[in-house]
Amino acid sequence: MGRRTAKAYDKLILMAAGIALAGKANGVPSTQFWNSIVTAQPYVPLGLLVVVGLFGALSPFEWWQARSLPDQKTTMRRRILTSFGRMLEVGGQVEPPLRTGDLALHFWKVQRTWRHPVSGVLRRLSTYRMSSSPQTRAFAPPKGVGAVGLCWLHNREVKIDAAGLDAITTQAEFDTYRAEHGAEAVMNLDWAEFELVRHRKALFVVPIRNSQSRFIGCISLDAERGFSTLDESDVVEEMNALSMSMSRDEFDLV
Repeated sequence: MGRRTAKAYDKLILMAAGIALAGKANGVPSTQFWNSIVTAQPYVPLGLLVVVGLFGALSPFEWWQARSLPDQKTTMRRRILTSFGRMLEVGGQVEPPLRTGDLALHFWKVQRTWRHPVSGVLRRLSTYRMSSSPQTRAFAPPKGVGAVGLCWLHNREVKIDAAGLDAITTQAEFDTYRAEHGAEAVMNLDWAEFELVRHRKALFVVPIRNSQSRFIGCISLDAERGFSTLDESDVVEEMNALSMSMSRDEFDLV
């Protein structure tokens, strides 16, 4: 149970008990209806008062969820590390071998900002890589920009082998390529953004959806090279398994 779900349960029960008490006080749907209930179950009014006090002051579902959160986070962290370990094994099959710390797994969530108050942008919540300090460049793309933005735009898996863009070395070449092949051929990036991320050439992204199948975030895996080796493996299946967990837990455990 996620934090939002727990809060919703608390509010729903509190509201139901409050409506019942208000109905009794105002004779809705009728005084006879409430008299018959109190005659049959005289402790109903007291029970409703206890429920209102308990859920109004303590929010037990949210309290229980917060108390169990550390253990759930530990379990999720182990699951992520296990999956990332399998991805590293596949990365070790790339020839020549990838540098230590090259393969990176990222978790992204849609968040609104003052510049994008309606649609929001993708914020990186966490990064996993074999490095003592997994530093990443600041990148918070709107819908449609970058590999993660394309995943958001189309609400589906995205796989990009960007090695073919190595030949682009100047902004003029970039503008020409973009005009000839379309903006999505360069992931809807401008030249400055392209320069920022062009060193990551093997890109894989899977969406995270809520219960209504609406996009709420994504998981991405990137490396300097090795697209074909990674694409022929089961790394995307590993990412999809993690995506299902993120969807159920509403990112509380990331």
